[in-house]
Amino acid sequence: MRLFVPATLTMLETLLEDGRMPVRSGTAFAATPALVESYSEGDAEEIEHVAFLEAARASLRLLGGEVDAGAAHATHPYRRVVVSVDVPDDEVVLRPDLDTSVVRLDRPGAGGTVASAEVAAVHVDLAGAVDLVRAAVDAVDRADLGDEDAELTVGDALDADLAWYDPVELPFLLSLL
Repeated sequence: MRLFVPATLTMLETLLEDGRMPVRSGTAFAATPALVESYSEGDAEEIEHVAFLEAARASLRLLGGEVDAGAAHATHPYRRVVVSVDVPDDEVVLRPDLDTSVVRLDRPGAGGTVASAEVAAVHVDLAGAVDLVRAAVDAVDRADLGDEDAELTVGDALDADLAWYDPVELPFLLSLL
C-alpha cells in the first residue's frame, strides 16, 4: 500500500543517517477504501493526492512541535516534508475513526518506522513556500478549531506544491539545502 508519511527535514536526516525514519505515532495517510468511497469522481491518482495533502497538513503540526520544542532543523525549520512509502497491506491498519485517509503502521519488530528501501519518493517545500508555511504553522491549530481566516492561511500553504525527489537524491538534497 502506498502511504504518505508526514515528516520534517530533521526526520529525513534520521532516515539518511540510520536507514530508518520514525513515523510519529505510526500515523500516515493513504487512499483508503473510506476515502475512495467519499469521492463520486476522480481517478486513483486524484484520490491519492487528497491523502498526500492531508500528510502535508500534518507536516505543519510536526514542524510546529519541533519549533516549540527547540528541535527544529537548524537552517530550514519551515519546510514541509511528505515521504511516500510502499509497505505491505498487512502492516497497515485503517483508522476511519480518525479520518477517511488516516492509517496506522502495525509492524511487529519495526515499530513505527519505515526503512530507506520502502521510500518511493520524498517531497519537500521549495524556498518560495517558507513564508506561507511559517504562517500556516502558526495558524493550523486555530484552523482545526474552525477559524476561517486561519483556514485560509493554511490553505495558502497547501496550495504550494512540494518538489518531488527520487530517494537516491536524498543525500544531495540534504547537503544542498
